[in-house]
Amino acid sequence: MTDIYTALSAVLKGMEDTLAANGFEPVLPQGVKKGELPAITESGKITIDFRGEKGALRMEHFDDKIALLITEKTGEDVAESDFGQLSLSLLDPSTADEKDTKYIANDFSESLNQRFGSKTRGGTSSKLPAPVSKAAAKSGAVSYDANTLGSRFTVLYPELRADYKANVDRYGEFLAEEFFANGGTAAVLQTIKGNDKLKMKKLFSLLNEIYEDGTNEIQSLIAVSILGSMNNDQDLLANCVDYMSKDMLSPVVQINKYLASKNGKGAKMRLENPPPYKPEKAKRKNPITSALGM
Repeated sequence: MTDIYTALSAVLKGMEDTLAANGFEPVLPQGVKKGELPAITESGKITIDFRGEKGALRMEHFDDKIALLITEKTGEDVAESDFGQLSLSLLDPSTADEKDTKYIANDFSESLNQRFGSKTRGGTSSKLPAPVSKAAAKSGAVSYDANTLGSRFTVLYPELRADYKANVDRYGEFLAEEFFANGGTAAVLQTIKGNDKLKMKKLFSLLNEIYEDGTNEIQSLIAVSILGSMNNDQDLLANCVDYMSKDMLSPVVQINKYLASKNGKGAKMRLENPPPYKPEKAKRKNPITSALGM
Protein backbone atom coordinates (compact mmCIF):
# COMPACT_ATOMS: atom_id res chain seq x y z
CA MET A 1 0.00 0.00 0.00
CA THR A 2 1.25 3.46 -0.87
CA ASP A 3 0.05 7.03 -1.02
CA ILE A 4 -1.11 8.01 -4.52
CA TYR A 5 1.13 11.07 -4.58
CA THR A 6 4.14 8.95 -3.60
CA ALA A 7 3.26 6.52 -6.40
CA LEU A 8 2.94 9.34 -8.95
CA SER A 9 6.28 10.77 -7.82
CA ALA A 10 7.87 7.35 -8.42
CA VAL A 11 6.37 7.13 -11.93
CA LEU A 12 7.56 10.65 -12.72
CA LYS A 13 11.04 9.86 -11.37
CA GLY A 14 11.25 6.80 -13.63
CA MET A 15 10.34 8.92 -16.67
CA GLU A 16 12.80 11.77 -16.06
CA ASP A 17 15.35 10.74 -18.70
CA THR A 18 12.71 10.08 -21.38
CA LEU A 19 10.90 13.35 -20.71
CA ALA A 20 14.17 15.28 -20.90
CA ALA A 21 15.29 13.45 -24.05
CA ASN A 22 12.04 14.41 -25.79
CA GLY A 23 12.17 18.00 -24.54
CA PHE A 24 9.27 17.97 -22.07
CA GLU A 25 9.29 19.93 -18.82
CA PRO A 26 6.65 19.92 -16.07
CA VAL A 27 4.25 22.83 -15.79
CA LEU A 28 4.38 24.08 -12.21
CA PRO A 29 0.95 24.89 -10.77
CA GLN A 30 0.61 28.00 -8.66
CA GLY A 31 2.22 27.53 -5.26
CA VAL A 32 4.26 24.47 -6.30
CA LYS A 33 8.04 24.83 -6.17
CA LYS A 34 10.53 23.21 -8.51
CA GLY A 35 11.35 19.73 -7.27
CA GLU A 36 7.87 19.18 -5.79
CA LEU A 37 5.23 17.02 -7.45
CA PRO A 38 3.59 19.37 -10.00
CA ALA A 39 0.12 17.92 -9.50
CA ILE A 40 -3.35 19.45 -9.52
CA THR A 41 -6.16 17.60 -7.72
CA GLU A 42 -9.72 18.40 -8.66
CA SER A 43 -12.90 16.33 -8.23
CA GLY A 44 -10.88 13.21 -7.44
CA LYS A 45 -8.76 13.54 -10.58
CA ILE A 46 -5.02 14.24 -10.37
CA THR A 47 -3.30 15.81 -13.38
CA ILE A 48 0.34 16.61 -14.13
CA ASP A 49 1.09 18.66 -17.25
CA PHE A 50 4.23 18.92 -19.36
CA ARG A 51 5.16 21.25 -22.22
CA GLY A 52 7.80 21.13 -24.93
CA GLU A 53 8.54 21.96 -28.53
CA LYS A 54 6.96 18.67 -29.64
CA GLY A 55 3.64 19.41 -27.94
CA ALA A 56 2.06 18.84 -24.55
CA LEU A 57 1.74 15.81 -22.27
CA ARG A 58 -0.66 15.12 -19.46
CA MET A 59 -0.45 12.41 -16.83
CA GLU A 60 -3.89 11.81 -15.39
CA HIS A 61 -4.97 9.58 -12.48
CA PHE A 62 -8.65 8.84 -11.92
CA ASP A 63 -10.66 5.84 -10.72
CA ASP A 64 -7.52 3.77 -10.02
CA LYS A 65 -6.26 4.24 -13.60
CA ILE A 66 -3.36 6.32 -14.84
CA ALA A 67 -3.25 7.60 -18.41
CA LEU A 68 -0.60 9.35 -20.47
CA LEU A 69 -2.26 11.84 -22.81
CA ILE A 70 -0.63 13.77 -25.63
CA THR A 71 -1.23 16.53 -28.14
CA GLU A 72 1.19 17.95 -30.66
CA LYS A 73 -0.29 21.40 -30.13
CA THR A 74 1.96 23.85 -28.30
CA GLY A 75 1.43 27.05 -26.37
CA GLU A 76 -0.73 27.97 -23.42
CA ASP A 77 -4.08 27.63 -25.19
CA VAL A 78 -4.07 23.82 -25.36
CA ALA A 79 -7.57 22.56 -24.50
CA GLU A 80 -8.52 19.33 -22.74
CA SER A 81 -10.25 18.14 -25.92
CA ASP A 82 -6.93 18.38 -27.81
CA PHE A 83 -5.40 15.48 -25.88
CA GLY A 84 -5.47 11.89 -27.09
CA GLN A 85 -4.59 8.80 -25.08
CA LEU A 86 -1.08 7.46 -25.59
CA SER A 87 -1.06 4.77 -22.91
CA LEU A 88 -3.18 3.54 -19.99
CA SER A 89 -2.44 1.44 -16.91
CA LEU A 90 -4.03 0.48 -13.63
CA LEU A 91 -2.67 2.25 -10.54
CA ASP A 92 -4.52 1.38 -7.36
CA PRO A 93 -2.69 3.03 -4.43
CA SER A 94 -4.08 0.43 -2.02
CA THR A 95 -2.15 -2.35 -3.77
CA ALA A 96 0.57 -0.58 -5.80
CA ASP A 97 4.23 -1.27 -5.05
CA GLU A 98 7.60 -0.39 -6.55
CA LYS A 99 7.19 -3.03 -9.26
CA ASP A 100 3.94 -1.42 -10.43
CA THR A 101 5.29 2.13 -10.59
CA LYS A 102 8.43 0.94 -12.40
CA TYR A 103 6.31 -0.91 -14.98
CA ILE A 104 4.16 2.18 -15.60
CA ALA A 105 7.19 4.45 -15.92
CA ASN A 106 8.81 2.07 -18.43
CA ASP A 107 5.58 1.62 -20.41
CA PHE A 108 4.90 5.37 -20.59
CA SER A 109 8.52 6.05 -21.55
CA GLU A 110 8.44 3.45 -24.33
CA SER A 111 5.13 4.78 -25.63
CA LEU A 112 6.53 8.31 -25.71
CA ASN A 113 9.70 7.20 -27.51
CA GLN A 114 7.67 5.26 -30.08
CA ARG A 115 5.42 8.26 -30.70
CA PHE A 116 8.39 10.40 -31.66
CA GLY A 117 10.42 7.67 -33.34
CA SER A 118 13.11 7.58 -30.67
CA LYS A 119 15.31 4.52 -30.44
CA THR A 120 14.73 2.18 -27.54
CA ARG A 121 17.06 -0.36 -26.05
CA GLY A 122 17.63 -3.20 -28.46
CA GLY A 123 16.64 -1.27 -31.58
CA THR A 124 13.39 0.22 -32.78
CA SER A 125 9.84 -0.97 -32.45
CA SER A 126 6.77 -0.52 -34.58
CA LYS A 127 4.59 2.39 -33.56
CA LEU A 128 1.66 1.00 -31.58
CA PRO A 129 -1.70 1.65 -33.24
CA ALA A 130 -3.89 4.08 -31.31
CA PRO A 131 -6.89 2.54 -29.51
CA VAL A 132 -10.39 3.85 -30.19
CA SER A 133 -11.46 6.27 -27.47
CA LYS A 134 -14.54 5.63 -25.35
CA ALA A 135 -16.05 8.95 -26.42
CA ALA A 136 -15.68 8.09 -30.12
CA ALA A 137 -17.20 4.62 -29.66
CA LYS A 138 -20.15 5.86 -27.60
CA SER A 139 -20.88 8.62 -30.10
CA GLY A 140 -21.14 6.03 -32.88
CA ALA A 141 -18.45 7.77 -34.91
CA VAL A 142 -16.30 4.62 -34.88
CA SER A 143 -16.51 1.12 -33.39
CA TYR A 144 -14.10 -0.56 -31.02
CA ASP A 145 -11.63 -2.79 -32.87
CA ALA A 146 -9.41 -5.71 -31.94
CA ASN A 147 -6.43 -3.47 -31.22
CA THR A 148 -8.45 -1.48 -28.69
CA LEU A 149 -9.35 -4.69 -26.89
CA GLY A 150 -5.70 -5.81 -26.93
CA SER A 151 -4.43 -2.47 -25.65
CA ARG A 152 -6.98 -2.18 -22.85
CA PHE A 153 -6.77 -5.91 -22.05
CA THR A 154 -3.11 -5.48 -21.15
CA VAL A 155 -4.06 -2.76 -18.69
CA LEU A 156 -5.84 -5.51 -16.73
CA TYR A 157 -3.04 -8.01 -17.45
CA PRO A 158 0.19 -5.95 -17.54
CA GLU A 159 2.25 -9.15 -17.65
CA LEU A 160 1.00 -9.57 -21.25
CA ARG A 161 1.90 -6.04 -22.39
CA ALA A 162 5.23 -7.19 -23.82
CA ASP A 163 3.45 -9.92 -25.80
CA TYR A 164 1.02 -7.35 -27.20
CA LYS A 165 3.86 -5.11 -28.35
CA ALA A 166 5.79 -8.06 -29.77
CA ASN A 167 2.68 -9.05 -31.74
CA VAL A 168 2.49 -5.58 -33.30
CA ASP A 169 6.24 -5.61 -34.03
CA ARG A 170 5.97 -9.01 -35.73
CA TYR A 171 3.04 -8.25 -38.02
CA GLY A 172 3.01 -4.46 -38.26
CA GLU A 173 -0.53 -4.58 -36.83
CA PHE A 174 -2.22 -6.28 -33.90
CA LEU A 175 -3.15 -9.87 -34.75
CA ALA A 176 -5.73 -10.57 -32.05
CA GLU A 177 -6.37 -14.25 -32.77
CA GLU A 178 -2.72 -15.14 -32.21
CA PHE A 179 -2.38 -12.97 -29.11
CA PHE A 180 -5.37 -14.55 -27.38
CA ALA A 181 -4.53 -18.07 -28.57
CA ASN A 182 -1.03 -17.71 -27.12
CA GLY A 183 -1.83 -16.40 -23.65
CA GLY A 184 -4.67 -13.90 -23.62
CA THR A 185 -7.48 -16.46 -23.50
CA ALA A 186 -5.64 -18.50 -20.85
CA ALA A 187 -5.51 -15.39 -18.65
CA VAL A 188 -9.26 -14.90 -19.07
CA LEU A 189 -9.97 -18.53 -18.16
CA GLN A 190 -7.76 -18.27 -15.10
CA THR A 191 -9.73 -15.24 -13.92
CA ILE A 192 -13.05 -17.02 -14.53
CA LYS A 193 -11.89 -20.12 -12.67
CA GLY A 194 -10.68 -17.99 -9.75
CA ASN A 195 -14.04 -16.18 -9.68
CA ASP A 196 -12.70 -13.28 -7.63
CA LYS A 197 -15.48 -10.67 -7.60
CA LEU A 198 -13.27 -7.63 -8.19
CA LYS A 199 -11.25 -9.27 -10.99
CA MET A 200 -14.39 -10.62 -12.65
CA LYS A 201 -16.08 -7.24 -12.49
CA LYS A 202 -13.09 -5.52 -14.11
CA LEU A 203 -12.72 -8.19 -16.81
CA PHE A 204 -16.37 -8.23 -17.86
CA SER A 205 -16.71 -4.48 -17.58
CA LEU A 206 -14.11 -4.34 -20.36
CA LEU A 207 -15.52 -7.22 -22.43
CA ASN A 208 -19.12 -5.94 -22.16
CA GLU A 209 -18.13 -2.43 -23.21
CA ILE A 210 -16.02 -3.55 -26.18
CA TYR A 211 -18.66 -6.07 -27.27
CA GLU A 212 -21.50 -3.55 -27.12
CA ASP A 213 -19.76 -0.91 -29.23
CA GLY A 214 -17.40 -3.15 -31.18
CA THR A 215 -17.20 -4.28 -34.79
CA ASN A 216 -18.68 -7.63 -35.84
CA GLU A 217 -15.15 -8.99 -35.91
CA ILE A 218 -14.46 -8.00 -32.30
CA GLN A 219 -17.80 -9.44 -31.17
CA SER A 220 -16.82 -12.73 -32.80
CA LEU A 221 -13.42 -12.62 -31.13
CA ILE A 222 -14.93 -12.14 -27.68
CA ALA A 223 -17.90 -14.51 -27.96
CA VAL A 224 -16.25 -17.31 -29.94
CA SER A 225 -12.46 -17.29 -29.63
CA ILE A 226 -12.21 -16.08 -26.02
CA LEU A 227 -15.38 -17.03 -24.11
CA GLY A 228 -16.12 -19.98 -26.37
CA SER A 229 -13.00 -21.58 -24.88
CA MET A 230 -14.98 -22.41 -21.72
CA ASN A 231 -16.02 -25.55 -23.66
CA ASN A 232 -19.56 -25.43 -22.25
CA ASP A 233 -18.22 -25.99 -18.73
CA GLN A 234 -21.33 -25.24 -16.68
CA ASP A 235 -19.36 -24.21 -13.60
CA LEU A 236 -17.34 -21.66 -15.59
CA LEU A 237 -20.45 -20.36 -17.36
CA ALA A 238 -22.22 -20.02 -14.02
CA ASN A 239 -19.36 -17.87 -12.76
CA CYS A 240 -19.88 -15.50 -15.68
CA VAL A 241 -23.66 -15.17 -15.80
CA ASP A 242 -23.95 -12.33 -13.29
CA TYR A 243 -21.20 -10.32 -15.03
CA MET A 244 -22.07 -10.68 -18.72
CA SER A 245 -24.30 -8.10 -20.38
CA LYS A 246 -27.67 -9.23 -21.76
CA ASP A 247 -26.45 -8.65 -25.31
CA MET A 248 -23.46 -10.94 -24.82
CA LEU A 249 -24.94 -13.61 -22.52
CA SER A 250 -27.18 -15.41 -25.01
CA PRO A 251 -24.60 -15.62 -27.87
CA VAL A 252 -21.90 -16.89 -25.50
CA VAL A 253 -24.16 -19.61 -24.05
CA GLN A 254 -25.33 -20.71 -27.51
CA ILE A 255 -21.77 -20.73 -28.90
CA ASN A 256 -20.55 -22.88 -26.00
CA LYS A 257 -23.40 -25.34 -26.58
CA TYR A 258 -22.62 -25.52 -30.29
CA LEU A 259 -18.88 -26.04 -29.82
CA ALA A 260 -19.59 -28.86 -27.34
CA SER A 261 -21.97 -30.58 -29.77
CA LYS A 262 -21.10 -33.16 -32.41
CA ASN A 263 -21.66 -30.59 -35.16
CA GLY A 264 -19.29 -28.16 -33.50
CA LYS A 265 -16.23 -30.41 -33.36
CA GLY A 266 -14.80 -29.09 -36.63
CA ALA A 267 -15.29 -25.47 -35.56
CA LYS A 268 -13.62 -26.20 -32.23
CA MET A 269 -10.61 -27.68 -34.00
CA ARG A 270 -10.31 -24.58 -36.21
CA LEU A 271 -10.40 -22.32 -33.14
CA GLU A 272 -7.68 -24.34 -31.43
CA ASN A 273 -5.59 -24.32 -34.62
CA PRO A 274 -6.23 -20.95 -36.32
CA PRO A 275 -5.12 -20.54 -39.95
CA PRO A 276 -1.76 -18.87 -40.76
CA TYR A 277 -1.59 -15.10 -40.81
CA LYS A 278 -2.61 -13.45 -44.08
CA PRO A 279 -2.02 -9.72 -44.57
CA GLU A 280 -5.10 -9.34 -46.77
CA LYS A 281 -8.17 -10.58 -44.94
CA ALA A 282 -11.33 -11.39 -46.87
CA LYS A 283 -14.46 -9.62 -45.72
CA ARG A 284 -16.96 -11.82 -43.95
CA LYS A 285 -20.71 -11.29 -43.94
CA ASN A 286 -21.19 -12.84 -40.53
CA PRO A 287 -17.94 -13.17 -38.53
CA ILE A 288 -19.44 -15.26 -35.72
CA THR A 289 -20.91 -17.96 -37.94
CA SER A 290 -17.83 -17.86 -40.18
CA ALA A 291 -15.55 -18.41 -37.18
CA LEU A 292 -17.65 -21.41 -36.23
CA GLY A 293 -17.62 -22.75 -39.78
CA MET A 294 -21.42 -22.58 -39.97
